[in-house]
Amino acid sequence: MDTLPVMPAHELTRREPEHRWLIEGLWGADAVGTIGGEPKCCKSFLALGMAVSVASGRPCLERFVPKRTGRVLLFVAEDALHVVRERLAAICAHFRLDLIDLDLWVITAPAIRLDVEEDRRRLARTVADLKPVLLILDPFVRLHRIDENVSAAVVPLLAFLREIQRRYACAVALVHHARKGAGKVRAGQALRGSSEFHAWSDSSLFLRRRGDQLHMSVEHRAHPSLSGIALNLHTTSSAMALVASDQPAEATDPIPPQQASPRDRVLQALAEMDHPLHIRDLRSRCRIRTATLCSILDELKADELVTKTGGGWLSCQPPP
Repeated sequence: MDTLPVMPAHELTRREPEHRWLIEGLWGADAVGTIGGEPKCCKSFLALGMAVSVASGRPCLERFVPKRTGRVLLFVAEDALHVVRERLAAICAHFRLDLIDLDLWVITAPAIRLDVEEDRRRLARTVADLKPVLLILDPFVRLHRIDENVSAAVVPLLAFLREIQRRYACAVALVHHARKGAGKVRAGQALRGSSEFHAWSDSSLFLRRRGDQLHMSVEHRAHPSLSGIALNLHTTSSAMALVASDQPAEATDPIPPQQASPRDRVLQALAEMDHPLHIRDLRSRCRIRTATLCSILDELKADELVTKTGGGWLSCQPPP
């Protein structure tokens, strides 16, 4: 009978510090993850900036240095191909690069469906042929026809992308939208749909806008996280690029509780506590009817965001 391959723990491959990053501080080597945020927060533009950085060796956002450079493969589902070219050319112009000199490839198929077996095979064969160091898929919502809120539907798609990463040793960045009214929720929890997105990610970038101020937070599975990075969009007649500011993002007032969704108010109330909350205390804090609160707690429990103990309800995430 066949057995699974094993080896002693001390013989596992070591990775030197300089080989642990694709883009130092921003994206781990061979990491899968999400670039998330609300609409009009420059998610796609940040993804294109990462593509130019990895393909050229120039610092992403003028701050984060790529430690591994090479071919990048893009699939951009929501923009016309000429728009993608114009944006890439504008980013290159900012860094005094010529787009023709970059090993940057774009999938021109009109659609890719990760929930369709033939499309998964075609994508895997394309990655196998081109051998990119970074694959960017933008956005997730255009890559399927499943219900993003159902973990059982999301898991196989994310597992396929993890398999791509492991089989072909390439990083995978998935652009994904945030839920409405998620301004007070931890970045990873603010992603739309199942909590599997947060659990799946090795590296995650999250963009938020407060008035005219755009700022980014960075989460890693195996490295320290970053927050409060202010971003500015530098533009001229022919060049455009997101740039990290030397100044921290300006402090902004939190979204008033009455403007957050009931689900987010419950998540926030539990995230702020290091002990379980009884349902009557939650109802008082969140100002939600008991029936609505019980329904929300059942949903959050199904998404593995909260758990029920003998003393009440508790967030599955550590308190800030």
